[in-house]
Amino acid sequence: MNAQRIITRWIGLLVAAAVFLFDQITKYWVTGPLGLNVQDDSLTLLPIFDLRFVKNVGVSLGLMPASSEFMRWALVLLTGGIAAGVAWWMSREKKLPDVIALGMVLGGAVGNILDRARLGYVVDFADLHFGTWRPFLVFNVADAAITIGVLILLFRALFVRDKTAQESGAPAVENEVNA
Repeated sequence: MNAQRIITRWIGLLVAAAVFLFDQITKYWVTGPLGLNVQDDSLTLLPIFDLRFVKNVGVSLGLMPASSEFMRWALVLLTGGIAAGVAWWMSREKKLPDVIALGMVLGGAVGNILDRARLGYVVDFADLHFGTWRPFLVFNVADAAITIGVLILLFRALFVRDKTAQESGAPAVENEVNA
């Protein structure tokens, strides 16, 4: 394995660790020193942004609520498996922007998995709103990192193309699909 690939992997792991730590620190700060630890407790920071404590027992958008201990641990296992898949993908990815995006997804996933395993719910607290219109459900740093990471991956998959053999001047190689 070459040095560049090792550095790329370490960058992905550092991004994942940074997202995880920032997520856990902000959750601690909101529920600890700020004292927002009762459902829907809130603190207005800006006219369009409140800190609002929400216990999220489901997954994305509150889907699949864990209404029992069995469901809670099933979600921990399911999301843990997905996080392991992301880690595996990240370990094999060569392109730095994709590794960074996967690191964001991995760090966010691990932060939310830790909450669910430790507390039985995920701590959400960021409430962006414009008057009564809320474009998002209450979320946290992990949710934002996962969303941004997935959007980067999607954007790159749709709009960023690597040079093909023909564009780079190398001879084209026929394969079974093109034959």
